[in-house]
This record gives sequence, C-alpha cells and structure tokens, in this order.
Amino acid sequence: MAVNSFREDEFMENTDKKKILKRLFSYLLKYKWILAGVLVCMGVTVAISLVNPLIIEEAIDHYIAASDFNGLVRLGIMALVLNVIFIIMVKIRMYVMSVVSNKILLQIRQDLYEHIQTLSFSFFDSRPTGKILARIIGDVNSLKDVLVNMVTTLIPEFITVLGVVVIMVAKDYRLALASLSTIPLMMAGIWLVQKASHRRWQIFRKKSSNLNAYVHEDIAGMNVVQSFGAEDETREIFGNLADEHQRAFVDAVTYADMFGPVIDFCWGIGAMMLYLVGIRFLGFEKISIGLLVAFGTYINMFWNPIMNLSSFYNNLVTNLTAAERIFDILDTEADITDAADVQELPDIKGAVEFSHVSFTYDKGTPAETKVLRDVNFRAAPGETIALVGPTGAGKTTIVNLISRFYDIEEGVITVDGYDLTKVSIESLRRQMGVMTQDNFIFHGTVRDNILYGKLDASEEEMIAAAKAVNAHDFIMKMEKGYDTELKEHGAGLSIGQRQLIAFARTMVSMPKILILDEATSSIDTHTEILVQKGIEALLSGRTSFVIAHRLSTIQNADRIFVIDQGGILEQGSPAELMREKGAYYRLYMKQFEGVA
Repeated sequence: MAVNSFREDEFMENTDKKKILKRLFSYLLKYKWILAGVLVCMGVTVAISLVNPLIIEEAIDHYIAASDFNGLVRLGIMALVLNVIFIIMVKIRMYVMSVVSNKILLQIRQDLYEHIQTLSFSFFDSRPTGKILARIIGDVNSLKDVLVNMVTTLIPEFITVLGVVVIMVAKDYRLALASLSTIPLMMAGIWLVQKASHRRWQIFRKKSSNLNAYVHEDIAGMNVVQSFGAEDETREIFGNLADEHQRAFVDAVTYADMFGPVIDFCWGIGAMMLYLVGIRFLGFEKISIGLLVAFGTYINMFWNPIMNLSSFYNNLVTNLTAAERIFDILDTEADITDAADVQELPDIKGAVEFSHVSFTYDKGTPAETKVLRDVNFRAAPGETIALVGPTGAGKTTIVNLISRFYDIEEGVITVDGYDLTKVSIESLRRQMGVMTQDNFIFHGTVRDNILYGKLDASEEEMIAAAKAVNAHDFIMKMEKGYDTELKEHGAGLSIGQRQLIAFARTMVSMPKILILDEATSSIDTHTEILVQKGIEALLSGRTSFVIAHRLSTIQNADRIFVIDQGGILEQGSPAELMREKGAYYRLYMKQFEGVA
C-alpha cells in the first residue's frame, strides 16, 4: 500500500451523495420515536407560522376596515397565545435535537474507533496518525449541524414552502405565479454553485488533514527538532501547510457564500413581480389591500425557508466531505479478519511451523518488495529461536506473520498443527506475548500499564511478574509505588525503566508463545544484567522468537536462524554456527572485533 504523508493530499473516490445522506439518516432513525415528538412540535410551529399572515389579512380587511376594536383585541389575544405556544415548541425542539445529535455523534465516533481497531498494520503503515485523528475528531464534529438541520430545518422549512405555495395558489394563482416566477433561475444558480463548492470543500478537508498530520508528527518528534536546531525548517513547513489550508478555506468559502446572493437576487425579482402584477396589471379593484399585504408576507415566508434551505444545503455541501471521509474509513475492509468457519484455538503447547511461506509488502504497487521466499522451519514447544541478520532481511516480518498481523502470500503457518487462518485471531493473540524495542507506555499508573497484559490479574500475579523481570525494586522506590501516575510515553522514566515495565506487562500475561523484537536493544549494560535473569524466567517453558542485533544476548538460544536473501540462510546452535564459520560467524566476528 502506498504511503501517504502530510505532504500529499489523501485520495478520495467520488461518492454518491444520496448514499452518504441515506447512511447519515439511518443514525437518526434509531431515535424515530423521539423524532416523531420533534416533528409534532415542528408541525405546530409550521401551522402557527402559516396562520399568522391570515390573521393579519383578517385584521386589516374585517376588523380595522370595520373599526371593530373589540374584535381586533380578541384576534390579537388569540395571535399572542398561538405565538407563545410557537416559542415553547421551538425551545423543546432545539433541546431535544441537541441531545439526539450529540448521541449520534458519540455513536459515529464509537463506530469509527472500533472499526479502526480491527484494521491491520498495513492501514496504519500507509498514513500518518494525525490524518486518522482528523477523521475521528474534526470530521465527526463537523456533522453535528448537518444532523440537527436534517430534522429542524429540512423538514419544517420544506413543509412551510409547500404550505405557502398551496395557500398562495388558493388565494390568487396569478399573484402566486408572479411571485414564484424566479424559481427556475434559483435552481440553476444553486446547482452551479454547489458543484463548484463541494469540490473545494473536499480540497479544504484534505489540506486540514495534512496540517493536522504534520502538527502531530512535529510535536511527537519535538526532542529531535530541538536537538538538531531544526525549528526554522519546521516553522517554514508549518507555515506553508497553514497557507495552503487558509487558501483552500478562502476558496471554498468564496463559492459557498454565493448561495446567499443567488437567493437574494431571485427573492428581490420575485417581490418586484408580485407588486408589478398585483398593482400594475390587476389593480386594487380586483385585489384587496389585505390580500396584497398577506401575499407580501407569504412571499417572505416562501423565500425565508428557501434561504434557510439553501443555508442547510450549503452546510450540507460543506460538511458532506467530512461524512465521506468518515465512511471511507468505515468502508475500509480489514485485511486480517476471521473466516466465517473459524474455530477457537485451544490451549496450546507452542509448536510453530512455517511451510513454504512467502510474503510481499505492497503487492501490486510500484513499491512491491518480496521479503520472504519459500521459508520452512519448525519450532518445538519450549524452544528458543533467535533471528539475526541485516536490517530489512525479514526478521520482524516472520514474527509478525506468527502473530498474524499480516496474512501470508503463499504457504501455511501452523501452531500446534492449527492453520492460523482457520482459528480466531483473538484466541491466537491471547496466547502470545510481544515485546518490541519501543514498547508504548500509556498515561496512567504503573499498575494500569502492567495489568494491560492481563486485565484480571491479581495483585500477587502483578507483583510476581514485576519481580521476575527485576522491575519491582525500582517501582517501589517511586513516589506511590505501583499507583504512581506515569506520563504519556513514559516521560520521566529512563529507557531501561520503560522496558522493564513492558517486560512485566508481558510476563503477567503468561504467554505460550513469546516474541522479543529487539527487546533489550535500548537497555544499558547494567540494566541488561538485571533483566537477563528475568528474561530467562520469561523464556522458560515457552516457545520464544528473539530478534537481536546484540549477539551477546542470544548465546543461550536453542537455535539461531540467520535471515537473509528472503529466507533462512543458515541455522543451528550458537556453537555449531561458530564452528561452521559461515554468515553467523562473520556477523559475530565483525561485532566483536577489537573487543578484548
């Protein structure tokens, strides 16, 4: 899969806007009974708003013209009561829709987050973290107004427009036709504006994503930036990305703001046509002053909802790109999934076998790289296998395939005779422990971080795991022992301390298959001596795969695999490989030459 950086706009396929709206609407349907109550409130408000001009017409033509003051007062009181009800209904509608929209945003964000956790490494390898965060946070937040207005604007304003048209035609079809004569012009103008606007909002979202990705990367690597005095360079890159973001926003807003002028122009022409036809061609002998005033109110009641609908449409065009980006991830299928007929992997002993296994990264792309070719080996239960070889030879790929973080291209991988593609991923990984050179420390207590390996572990199990890897002593010297709060990434701890906590996290899970990927490369010599016995305890009785560039750490391995040229170049015990004086011997001598 091609890698997308903060320097590149994300590729987005053109999507059917109707399908996007239908998917958004499906979230609203989960609250159909609550929305039914909202619709009742809106029905009352629409009815009152349609009656108000009729009240004005009645007041002018019957009560004012007849000097009926008492009748006018009664009509005024009725109008006051109706409009108080109108205000109450509007407040109820706004409150309920605010609650519903926030619940829907929470659900969409939850769906998005849960789906992302099912995606394989290839998804995360191909894009910056910041661009994923932009979709989970910014794009989801952008949908709030759309969700609210789909109910509170689209439905009542559409009903209002239909009601106004019906009343206007019923009152006088000639005035109605004159008032509404500019609708075709309005529709053509809005269609042209939205087509240009949507494309520019897509560009804006991409530029926003690029900026977010760079800021995340820059902050995460701030120690490197400051260590090399690269503030000027990063400031320039940020400035360029911010400028692109600003230009994209201005360009998008420029087109989006054309909705209003189009409506205003058609509104003004329609009003002119009403009074031209009403006064010039029909005259007051054919229409009453009250009717003309009522029509003037109705034409405003027609174009006001049209303006609101255009604003909603503008908002929809603006934020539909956010929905597209969200559903783009939700529609991304996980590369690594359980087949329909998978079974649970029972408790295993730990026999691992590769049979004619081949694997290629970025298959079918210009970046295609074949890493493994026809690899065959069998690791017995409890055996410790060390993997050595040059960078990029495929050592980490082998252990990732055992964990099924990627699916193989050819061949079969089995654990205790079970094909990994025919057992559930969860049941496999539950019995595995993985340690890397850069283990993540979460914000939380030491206890939280260790128990991440086994959430239901007892206090005794946790302490035993920490003692086994010699982490207990330094933990107890901390301010609150196991309840000491750790900062994100373990800031404030030494590299060795972070590694020891990660070792304890792996130890408490009691895995049947253990993978140590350069797990001691960041530990100083003194700390390595402390943890070496703990590692031996961790390896005892478990099938273990140990990747190490520091050859002194794997001298107790049962077998060493020298990985190069797409496969296992040679294998054997440390002593056997030294006697053969092959690839391992050359690696060993090169690493220790000059060492007394």
